[in-house]
Amino acid sequence: MKKGLLALSPIAVFLVAYVVTSIIAGDFYKMPISVAFLITCTYAICTCQGLPLRERVTLFSRGAGDSNIMLMIWIFILAGAFAASAKGMGAIDATVNLTLQLLPDNLLLSGLFIAACFISLSIGTSVGTVVALTPIAAGIAEATDVTAPFVVAVVVGGAFFGDNLSFISDTTIMATRTQGCRMSDKFRVNSMIVVPAAIVVLLAYIVLGTQIHAPQALPQVEPLKVLPYVVVLVTAIAGLDVMVVLVVGLLLSGIIGIGYGDYDIFGWFSSMGNGILGMAELIIVTLLAGGLMAIIRYGGGIDFLIQRLTRHIHGRRGAELTIGGLVAFTDVCTANNTVAILTIGPIAREIAERYDIDPRKSASLLDTFSCLAQALIPYGAQLLMAASLAALSPVEIIPYLYYPFCMGVCALLAILFRYPRKFS
Repeated sequence: MKKGLLALSPIAVFLVAYVVTSIIAGDFYKMPISVAFLITCTYAICTCQGLPLRERVTLFSRGAGDSNIMLMIWIFILAGAFAASAKGMGAIDATVNLTLQLLPDNLLLSGLFIAACFISLSIGTSVGTVVALTPIAAGIAEATDVTAPFVVAVVVGGAFFGDNLSFISDTTIMATRTQGCRMSDKFRVNSMIVVPAAIVVLLAYIVLGTQIHAPQALPQVEPLKVLPYVVVLVTAIAGLDVMVVLVVGLLLSGIIGIGYGDYDIFGWFSSMGNGILGMAELIIVTLLAGGLMAIIRYGGGIDFLIQRLTRHIHGRRGAELTIGGLVAFTDVCTANNTVAILTIGPIAREIAERYDIDPRKSASLLDTFSCLAQALIPYGAQLLMAASLAALSPVEIIPYLYYPFCMGVCALLAILFRYPRKFS
């Protein structure tokens, strides 16, 4: 027991180093999240048992260099380059002004939420949706009287709706494979649980939208400058890989920007460089989180968690709550909902078979609770990306994540009230 708690203790160290310290200081910018992770990772390496120091560092480095981590870093680099390049040639301003012209003030929030839901459902990735829409959301916040964390949270919430339900999402594929059910069946059950949450949140955004007032005099939109974002959204929905989408958007931004004289080729290179440097902290945090995950897993933290939570299961409700709790806490430890499902999936299947839980329901719970945890941790890729693109702290966004909170409530109610009945 002591060994398991020691392996999980870095999570507590991080919460104290970042969250508690920031609350005491009264400012979440006082403690950089990269420094909090550095403190946590140093502690994790020092307390890791059974290996010499050099091997502990090697273990940490292997975790940091994991293929999934490196893939995320490539996306961050391209996203930073594209966002800065598009901003430099006026694509963001043009897209925001066009949105303000096309949508009535009271439908800006609900329209942004629907767009995020639809795009993430189509492309199967919350990160890609956040990359595409966060600059537009930040621009809308700047042009209206709404705070940036609130508008950015609208995009993040919608992004997780699609990530949870999409047929091509990694989490959906992993959840259905580990539980042995079809994606279409999982979609039916999952949608019954989370669509009510999306409807409630959409109605809330419609009501809250009545308080938004956009500027009356908007500059004339140059349609060609909107093209990079239109192409990014269309190619993403068409199913192209997010890295290909970003490269296409980056090239279009450069060509149009040079054509309009917004910058020359070296100015374009400079914009890309500044955008990549703007992602530096996000990249560093991602590397540190990957290494930390490897240390926690080696120390038996995940195994300890599984053993403790599966010891006292009573009945189907308890079994379903255990599945949800296991995958959520594993996601807190790994900061990756796909990895969390992969880790807990076989255990969840055993629990489901033992307590006669429909595999379609267990797959839905795995996906939903992993997305819930991923949406609410300040060091998750989605919040870090959104915060970097909008120049915010991840913690500033969390209180406004209405959809993930509502999704979590609906998931708990589905367990407690045995809903949907047919699959419970």
